[in-house]
Amino acid sequence: MLPRVHGLEGLCQLILVSALAAAATAQPLQQAVKARIGDFQGTVSLYAKNLDTGAALGIRESEPVRTASTIKVPIMLAAFDAVSRGQAKWGEPLTVAAAQMVSGSGILGSEMSDGDQLPLRDVVHLMIVLSDNTAANMVLERFTADAVNAYLDMLGIRTTRALRKIRGDGGQLQRASGWSAAGKLPENEKYGIGVSTPRDMVTILEKLERGEIVSKDASREMMAILKRCQDGSGIRRRMGGLMVANKTGALDALRSDVGIVYSKNGRIAMAITVDGMPQVDYTPDNAGSLLIADLAKILVDGLAGSVTGGRKP
Repeated sequence: MLPRVHGLEGLCQLILVSALAAAATAQPLQQAVKARIGDFQGTVSLYAKNLDTGAALGIRESEPVRTASTIKVPIMLAAFDAVSRGQAKWGEPLTVAAAQMVSGSGILGSEMSDGDQLPLRDVVHLMIVLSDNTAANMVLERFTADAVNAYLDMLGIRTTRALRKIRGDGGQLQRASGWSAAGKLPENEKYGIGVSTPRDMVTILEKLERGEIVSKDASREMMAILKRCQDGSGIRRRMGGLMVANKTGALDALRSDVGIVYSKNGRIAMAITVDGMPQVDYTPDNAGSLLIADLAKILVDGLAGSVTGGRKP
């Protein structure tokens, strides 16, 4: 039981006791996370926060990482912002043009024809739910990577940048295009289509969950789209019946996942990136995906403190 507060000295004692209690709770969680990472062949960066209690844990959480397809979350934010300001309409048609069609995730690059049209809303949904690369390029063609970064600046997030369009892979590898000003900087070349930090991604998720991005209704709709993400290889894998809102990313040596797990004892927002893996494996049982799945379960169990009244998704 916490001590009764009497004046400034009592308040200081209460803060000290609370800090010690938080540290005592964090130590076993840190140990569990480090034990699971062990001698894993790759670099792990993560940040996780219980949005209801404030408890958090990070590893390299403020160091830049390659985003892969998780940059599609900021792209979605910029699209919603443009619509809210009357610069676009959800029903306006976007054309599936050969110049934007790339291989990789999704269906537009393989199942649609040059010249086909889809409404903006559907293209944004495909970009997130199926991680469609062609859809992402279509959205960036409509709004530009610089517009994405300008909106991130408005949010006070300046270490996450959309850098360019997606080139595709294999036989459909295209010349990179759609560069943002940040993407043209030599120091950002190594990041590919986007750069962020685990802390930035959790900040974005927290703002969305609190209804602070574009508007409460827009934030709610964006969270609903993330809840329909069909990639369950990472955060979702070991969550049983818990609601999860997330977006994944994958490259030859990288796996990443950013999302919120709606635990009965708190909403746990997290961003996990595993990079530098030596073996290329695009099966669901990629070592990085399995590590993310295990770490997500450890983080949810470790950060889910008691929350009076509980919050429903």
